[in-house]
Amino acid sequence: MKKDPDKAVALKYERGKDSAPKVTAKGRGSVAEKMLAIAREHNIPVKQDKTLLDALYCLDINEEIPEDLYRVVAEVLAFIYRMNRMKADG
Repeated sequence: MKKDPDKAVALKYERGKDSAPKVTAKGRGSVAEKMLAIAREHNIPVKQDKTLLDALYCLDINEEIPEDLYRVVAEVLAFIYRMNRMKADG
């Protein structure tokens, strides 16, 4: 995690409910810092990927990610699921 994040994007995806992940929040500067602080407070995993961040930042809030990002976002979600499983296993 960078000390002074320039941008942040939050995604939401519920298997079986959503057809694709969608952008639920995004921000720059102090808003990005606040988003990361909230993620830390709630033990939400954060993945850094500048290329993906730039692509997601172009989307609107509540917009589903485009198909060309499915694979890379699936890799991020798999990373998060693994992190959550590791936490649950102790």
